[in-house]
Amino acid sequence: MKKLFLCAAMAMTFLCAKAQDAENTIKINPLSALIKTGSVFYERKLNDGVSLQLGLAYTGLKLDDVKFTGIAITPEARFYLKQRAISGLYAAPFLRYQDYTVTDGSDKGKYTSFGGGALIGRQWVYGSGFVLDIFFGPSYNSGTYKATQGNNEPDIKGGIEGFGLRTGIALGFGF
Repeated sequence: MKKLFLCAAMAMTFLCAKAQDAENTIKINPLSALIKTGSVFYERKLNDGVSLQLGLAYTGLKLDDVKFTGIAITPEARFYLKQRAISGLYAAPFLRYQDYTVTDGSDKGKYTSFGGGALIGRQWVYGSGFVLDIFFGPSYNSGTYKATQGNNEPDIKGGIEGFGLRTGIALGFGF
């Protein structure tokens, strides 16, 4: 029992020490669940001031009578201001690709878009490895809709098409 406890204590010490020098994070945005979307992010430190992050999301969002089902891919570059990447205040330009099946009553089609924006955020990486990331900023997406069933084009809005606001709180682990 003492050996098991000693091994566990050593492992926790190693993990905590590594977390302070984290060069990677894996995070989820629990707020996205409020709009029936699941999102996960992977961030990798490139140097003391820059990291790259890739976000993947799957949605089943419904706006009024229009339902969107599909994926979004969001790469971003993070520039940390006065702190070392990956913990601190940052500015981040991002791109976004969306590929959705859109259903509006009996009408159905495919919507694909490309867009981008800019974020300002603050990320904390604690000694335990816990990561908290708070971010917000404007975005713009422009896409095309192609009907596969029916003739009516649905009203695509809510930041999916045109101007919107990207915001969130991501929680995760640094390693």
